[in-house]
Amino acid sequence: MRVFITRQFPKSGLALFEKAGIEVEQWTENRDLTQEELIAKCKNADALLAAGRIELNAKFLETCQHLKVISLFSVGYDNVDMEKADELGIPVGHTPGVLSKATADTAFLLMQATARKAFHHHKRIAKGDWEFFDPLQDLGQELQGKTLGIFGLGNIGYEMAKSSKGAFDMEILYHNRSANEKAESELGAKKVPFDELLENSDVISVHANLSEETEGVFDADAFAKMKPTAIFVNIARGPIHRQSDLKKALESGEIWGAGLDVTDPEPMDKDDELLDFPNVCVLPHIGSSTFETRNAMAELSARNAIAGLRNEPLPARVKPD
Repeated sequence: MRVFITRQFPKSGLALFEKAGIEVEQWTENRDLTQEELIAKCKNADALLAAGRIELNAKFLETCQHLKVISLFSVGYDNVDMEKADELGIPVGHTPGVLSKATADTAFLLMQATARKAFHHHKRIAKGDWEFFDPLQDLGQELQGKTLGIFGLGNIGYEMAKSSKGAFDMEILYHNRSANEKAESELGAKKVPFDELLENSDVISVHANLSEETEGVFDADAFAKMKPTAIFVNIARGPIHRQSDLKKALESGEIWGAGLDVTDPEPMDKDDELLDFPNVCVLPHIGSSTFETRNAMAELSARNAIAGLRNEPLPARVKPD
């Protein structure tokens, strides 16, 4: 059996393939494969382990329907045509759970960094602008006792809410299709309609999957309903917010600041004006970027691939709503 991996892969995952007697080919160039290159590689493989934003659309799946399994090095699966994969009987695995804490910690970091304009102050020092003390210059916000609104309260959203409750005694509101009883009983979280989340949250943190329902949901109308002191945090997927609308909302003062680990487009252009906003903190999609988490993701995605090659149930198979 042979698996093709679209990135250089952590050793902890490679060790599992070696132990299972599965041959591995890794893509080692620092660029994404074209679809034609990916198809060519997969023609000689029995399984695909996909890392990075590679589009696995209907054309790809039809052409490579011989694959016994597709294993994603991610929780999100919006890059896969799941309807076509199910139709062709190709199981798709992902990595939920193992990256929840690290990703939530990134949201927690961005919330604090934005509240205190941390990135902006770092740039001031780099420019030599740390001399005269002005008591009114570049003031930030405190988070103690504020209200956190979670859009998409799953595993990652729960960890963000738990940290915010513990550190700052924040009140937790959330918007989900279904109730999160654990968050309600342990954190006092309250499920509210979307508009109420917008109107009453001091910080809104996005943790939902990207879907037809969530794409562009944070648009001009949504930002207009938020508090002028509100902070918007997105560590889920860039297209969940309309970036041009976010920029206008920040410029006009409709909202106070934004912390982004994901952007639209992604990667973000180095000349994007948002990078110069004092009340904006942007990271290059590093939510799961810790040694511990990437190793755990590698091991789970490898186990998914191995199970699929053996025609066994995947430890973490995608089950889209």
